[in-house]
Amino acid sequence: MSGGIKFRLVAFVLAIGLMVALIAGTALTAWHRVGDLQAKLTFEQQKSFQIADHFQKSILQLNNLVLRYGISRDTNDWNRFATNSDVLNRWIDEQSLILPTGKEKRILHEIDVAFDDYLAAAGQIHSRVDVTAQQPVLRLSELDDFERESQRILNLAFQLAVAHQESLGDFLARSNRLLNTLRVLLLVSLFLLLIAGGGLAAVVYREMIAPLQVKLVESQVLVERQEKLASLGMLAAGVAHEIRNPLTALKAWLFIQRKHLAPGTPEFEDAQVIGNEISRLERIVHDFLLFARPSEPRLESVPADQPLREIETLMRPQLAAARIRLSVEDSPPARIRIDTGQIKQVLINLVQNAADSIDHDGSITLRVRTESRRLADRMTETAILEVADTGQGIPPEAEKRLFDPFFTTKASGTGLGLSIAARILEKHGGALQYQTQLHRGTTFGIVLPRA
Repeated sequence: MSGGIKFRLVAFVLAIGLMVALIAGTALTAWHRVGDLQAKLTFEQQKSFQIADHFQKSILQLNNLVLRYGISRDTNDWNRFATNSDVLNRWIDEQSLILPTGKEKRILHEIDVAFDDYLAAAGQIHSRVDVTAQQPVLRLSELDDFERESQRILNLAFQLAVAHQESLGDFLARSNRLLNTLRVLLLVSLFLLLIAGGGLAAVVYREMIAPLQVKLVESQVLVERQEKLASLGMLAAGVAHEIRNPLTALKAWLFIQRKHLAPGTPEFEDAQVIGNEISRLERIVHDFLLFARPSEPRLESVPADQPLREIETLMRPQLAAARIRLSVEDSPPARIRIDTGQIKQVLINLVQNAADSIDHDGSITLRVRTESRRLADRMTETAILEVADTGQGIPPEAEKRLFDPFFTTKASGTGLGLSIAARILEKHGGALQYQTQLHRGTTFGIVLPRA
């Protein structure tokens, strides 16, 4: 073999080795970058909503204490307000040490100043309340300054959350630019490697590049969905706040006025209707807040069919009035770790939806299935709690938006039932699935890991 051929062979082998090394290095870098992106997203989201959500929740609690004090004149409420406001003031000072950008620190400084004005407005209310008076002396018009300061500070909290989102957007833009650069370099390497050996390039692309692309697409879809839910959650919390305080005041004044009305009079019946409508509005506000800030589940190990049997006992009489038969099938033995109250809330929602689909004269069957399926990117032994009905099924146009928040086909619905159910199951490490056929029925499945 001539020296020229040997040289070309060695050069060819070195070129292939260099391309393989370049592709492997690029793929490994991209893989780590995607992992870093996911970790950063999780951290930024937790930090973003921990500060804004904690602050908003604390302000709402302080508002309730001031309103209760203004109405009931209980000094314990004012003492709790003073203690909690001092704790919150110190907490605001501590957050400036962990915020990453100057804009966030500036907004936090504005929050600190606004909080002082908020405390001054609360102090004005305190100075006008006579705890020895027999009748309420504080009028709703006197709450205007306090309400303005409350709204101002909550708006600043919303701006802080937006600033967190902008910081996250900058990080995503930088990551996308780096990933685009890596993608270009990878395509060039693949082109050169195809010239040297098409077969090797096909193997590399199939075994390394395709999984990276899938993972990147899944990450982007996850980011978009979480941003959408975060925005809707912030909107829901803001709307609930705007409604809750006036409702509290209305309910308190209605309670006072009803004491002066004689039962059986038209005025007393009108007050009863108003009270019922206020209670209905409070339930809607509760759903909004539950969607915006679902509570963490308190897990306990129970038989998988236990919540189904409790729901059967609870809802069978109600459904029997519409000639709908509710039954529980015998199930295989299995245990699950759940927050029983939250899972029962999900089941009640699914059973009620099934009853609405049937209207009357039908059946709803509850059962448990066990199977191995993928949860959280790994195969898991699961128990599936199913709610099967003989209703009208779900129309294709409704299927596309079935889990969208605030989408509903009911005249009196809020469109949050299935969204809240899905978020509850996410916190349980599970998922919500369904199968439907028009005019034949729908089966919803609550997929949970077995204990």
